[in-house]
Amino acid sequence: MTGYNKVFLDTTPLINFLDSDVHFGNKTKNILEEILSFEKTIVSSVITCSEYLVYPYRTDNQEKIDVFFEFTDACGIDLLSISVDIAKAAARIRADYPCFKAMDSLQLAVAIDAGCDVFLTNDKQLRQFRELRCVTVEEWELT
Repeated sequence: MTGYNKVFLDTTPLINFLDSDVHFGNKTKNILEEILSFEKTIVSSVITCSEYLVYPYRTDNQEKIDVFFEFTDACGIDLLSISVDIAKAAARIRADYPCFKAMDSLQLAVAIDAGCDVFLTNDKQLRQFRELRCVTVEEWELT
């Protein structure tokens, strides 16, 4: 895919990659390699951190917890915080898109605030969002 400089990495693609998902793990790996090889920026949020770490904490899997932080550090992925302004923007998104979940709206608001060009997700519903190009792993065309 072309025409982007900064990608927001949603939680599900990250899970697909780190947990080697049978359907999307390799494709997500190839996408991330492509983004990094073209020296584009990848960001995510503390929400991704919170969502990903639930299962490792539940199963007391310190290795998975460590791998998450090693991965984000190695790739230079900033885990951006939620501010009051972002929370207000997320509320506006939910008002405009009533079918969006609160966490998705927060993720989109963070991506917009960070100046992302693309939101990489596996949630096809988010493709209807008009303020930012949302692309699923399946739709991403490797160059």
